[in-house]
Amino acid sequence: MPKTKLATSRFLICVENKGYKASLEKRKVYVSIPDAGALKHGQVRVVDESGEDYLYPKSLFLPITVSASLRKAILKAA
Repeated sequence: MPKTKLATSRFLICVENKGYKASLEKRKVYVSIPDAGALKHGQVRVVDESGEDYLYPKSLFLPITVSASLRKAILKAA
């Protein structure tokens, strides 16, 4: 996956939560926070179930594109 896609994606879907079952739910959409330093180390910064942002392996997520109306709804609910 190109680094730029993950770096610019505001939303990621969790495709694996091995080792992070208390913090991440599979098939759930998460808000990501851009962090170029984390990407250099193979990680992404994600707001998890605790409501705080943490670094996770980028292999646990795939970037998704959402419509403007869905984006607004997700951010309002977050």
